[in-house]
Amino acid sequence: MSDALRFVDITEDQLDAVIRVRARSFGPLASDDRERWTKDALAFINDGRYVGVADGDEVVAAARFWDFQQWWGGRRVPVAGVAGVVVAPEYRGRGVGSKLMRGVLQRAADKGFPLTALYPATTVIYRHLGYEFGGHRYKFSFRAADLRCLGGKGVAVRRAGPDDAQRFLDLVAQIHEVRRSNGPLMWPIKEVTEWLRDEDNFAYLADDGFVVYSWSGSDLTIDELVAGSEATARALWATVGSGSSIARTVHAYVSADDPIHLMVEHEADGDAWVQRWMLRLLDAPAAIAARGFAPGAVLELDLRVEDADVQSNSGDWHLSVADGVGRLTPAQVSGDVLELGPRGLAALYAGTPLVTLRAGGLAKGGSPLDDAAVDTAFGGSASYMLDSF
Repeated sequence: MSDALRFVDITEDQLDAVIRVRARSFGPLASDDRERWTKDALAFINDGRYVGVADGDEVVAAARFWDFQQWWGGRRVPVAGVAGVVVAPEYRGRGVGSKLMRGVLQRAADKGFPLTALYPATTVIYRHLGYEFGGHRYKFSFRAADLRCLGGKGVAVRRAGPDDAQRFLDLVAQIHEVRRSNGPLMWPIKEVTEWLRDEDNFAYLADDGFVVYSWSGSDLTIDELVAGSEATARALWATVGSGSSIARTVHAYVSADDPIHLMVEHEADGDAWVQRWMLRLLDAPAAIAARGFAPGAVLELDLRVEDADVQSNSGDWHLSVADGVGRLTPAQVSGDVLELGPRGLAALYAGTPLVTLRAGGLAKGGSPLDDAAVDTAFGGSASYMLDSF
C-alpha cells in the first residue's frame, strides 16, 4: 500500500470524485437522484460523518455514517449506521478498505457512538474489523384480500403528513419501549418529515399507531406499520388491504414475530426476503449502560475482552445486571473467565446464545453453568431492522 494513502475528511469539492468511485461500485446515479444524493452528502460532510482515503489528492475510497438511535432491550442506544462504503476497483485488495473502515470506527467513536451497524456487501472485511451479525431485515408478502378482511372498523384512521413526524416518533418510542424491542432504528425527525412529505408514500395515523406504504409496480409495499393494540393493527392492515381490487399482493417490512402472522388467514408467502446486518461495539461500557436488559435478570460475571482495533474495549471487566440495567466496570479477574473478541461481544450484545458463540469459536472459558444467566440477561425478542440505509 502506498505511503501516499491517507485518511481524509471528504469535502464538497471532492464529491464528483466520490461519485465516480461510487459508479464503479454500485452503478451510476440516475440524473434525478444526483441532486438528492448531493444534498444528503453535504449534511454528512458538515457534521464530519463523510470520510475517505486519498492517494495524493485523489479520493480512492469513501464512506459515511448516519446518526441513528437503535432499540436494545426497549432502550435507545446511539448507533453509527455505516453506509456508502466504496473503494475504486484498482485499489481493492490492497488494504484500502481496512484503512477506510478503521478510520470510520475511530471517527464514530470520537463522536460518541457506542455502537456501529451496517449492511455488508461482503462479510470478510467487516469480520476482520470486529463486526458480527446482529439481526435480520425481513420482507414478507401477504394476500391483499386477506388483509382487507381483518376488521378494525371501530378505529378512527386519518391521513397523515409531514406535520405528524414527531407524533410518529413518539408512537415508535412508546411501542418499542413496551415491547422491549431489539434492533429497530429511530431516524432523525428531519428524515421522517421528508418521508411523510414524499407524495409517493401514503401515510395513515390512528391514536396508537400508523402505517406508511406505497405502490411497487402492481403491488403495495408497507415501509412501516406500528400499532399499540390489536384493534389498531387490524384497522391499519385493512386500510392497506383495501387496495385489493387492484393489488393482489402486499409486501411488508415487519419482524418475524410481528402479530400480523397470527392474524392473517393465510401464511405469508414462503419465499420471504431476508437481509442480514452486522453490529460492532465501539465503547463497551457505554453500550452496556445504554442497553436495556431482561426485567428480573440478575448477573454478576467476570470477562476478558481482546479488541485489536478498539483498544479501549480490551481488558478485564466485571459485568453486573439488575433491575433491567447493566454496568461494565474494569476489574482484576483471575482464574478461568469468559473470553470474547469484538465479534463475540457484538453477537452477545445482540442476544446470540452463548452456546452458539462457543460452538462458533467466538467465546471460550468461564463456566458454562453461568451461560443460562447471561442468555437470560441479554435475551428477548429476536433483533431486526425495518430500514435499509
